[in-house]
This record gives sequence, structure tokens and C-alpha cells, in this order.
Amino acid sequence: MKNLGNLMKQAQQMQTKMAEMQARLAEMEVSGAAGGGMLEVTLNGKFELRKIKIDKALVDPEDVEVLEDLIVAAFNDAKAKAEAAMADEMAKITGGLNLPPGMKLPF
Repeated sequence: MKNLGNLMKQAQQMQTKMAEMQARLAEMEVSGAAGGGMLEVTLNGKFELRKIKIDKALVDPEDVEVLEDLIVAAFNDAKAKAEAAMADEMAKITGGLNLPPGMKLPF
């Protein structure tokens, strides 16, 4: 029973740390770029798009597809960076806790 109490206490501490991490990640901003930096997008830690910056040289009404592709590439770059930051934060909280494959926190 003593171990169960300790386990519950650890679970509550982890839950508090998770809530703090989620708040920090929501305020975090990550930028991704494409086209040699001519197009940049900024996401927050919830993967919400906050800003798009497009160099005027990319704007060609006759070639919209290139601009569309660059927006997608920049978004995916920013998303990958945000996911990496999230994984780093999660590793700090779990302290190397070995979770079963496919199990992610928060649940």
C-alpha cells in the first residue's frame, strides 16, 4: 500500500508538470522556412499558425503553385521543429521513463 501511495503522488506531480509544460509550449513560437528563407511561417506550440512572411519576389500570379508548395514546406518545417521541442520537454518531465511503444503523453 505504501508503494501505491508513492505512485499516486508521483502521478500527481507528473500531471502538474505536464500542465506547466503545455502552458509553456502554448506560448512558444517556432519558425519554419522554405525557398531559401524567402518564405517563413511561425507556429505556436499548439501548431496554430501565427504568422506568414513572404518575400515579394515569390509573388507571381502566373505561378501560384510554387508559392503554395513553399507555404506547405515552411509549415511542415515549423511543425517538425515544434514536435522536436515538445519531445525534448516531454523527456525532461518523464525523466527517461520507458513508455511502451506507441504510447504518448499526454494521453
